[in-house]
Amino acid sequence: MPRKRRLSEDDLAVWKQVARTTNPLHPNRKKRVSDPVVTAKPKKPSKSEPELKVVTEFRIGQAARYDQSKGHDLGHTLEQRLAGQPVRMDKKTFGRMKKGKLKPERKIDLHGMTLSQAHPALNRFIMSAHADGCRLVLVVTGKGEGKGRQDDGPIPTPRGVLRNQVPQWLHLAPLSTMVLQVIDAHISHGGSGAYYVYLSRRR
Repeated sequence: MPRKRRLSEDDLAVWKQVARTTNPLHPNRKKRVSDPVVTAKPKKPSKSEPELKVVTEFRIGQAARYDQSKGHDLGHTLEQRLAGQPVRMDKKTFGRMKKGKLKPERKIDLHGMTLSQAHPALNRFIMSAHADGCRLVLVVTGKGEGKGRQDDGPIPTPRGVLRNQVPQWLHLAPLSTMVLQVIDAHISHGGSGAYYVYLSRRR
């Protein structure tokens, strides 16, 4: 036989409110004394079930409370993304390239171009250099820190649009199969305003 469910305090309050609006079918019959209502104890969350957090009341204009110790969840910077890439080329050659001891075989300067001009120019340059058997090329983007530039928009725009966009283009088709490594150039070849692009061998 299924176990009868006891009414909670909320259910009982609703039932009493409904009962006041009804008329008894047998007004002369004695009222039955109901059993005492026992409210169930709150169930403790199991280890597998996450404990629900209590949401405090919030009013418009009130300062939001948050845990400052956790910091902000911001995206990685361009430098962090490049530094976090795995080394896909010979490590000894990579070390020499990083120190500026390898001379780029070709160079393209995208500084001053728009995105619509720079993208096809970069594609042509990389495909031509790869077809000619070049291994190390230099792509100059500039740092994008022109004087007097202000970012007044509601969404912050990173400075140096080309500098941020070029590594993404190099990791997309059709260039992704030709490019092994992309890192900031040594100061002798332009520093953070240029990239070393190490190409795969031509098949």
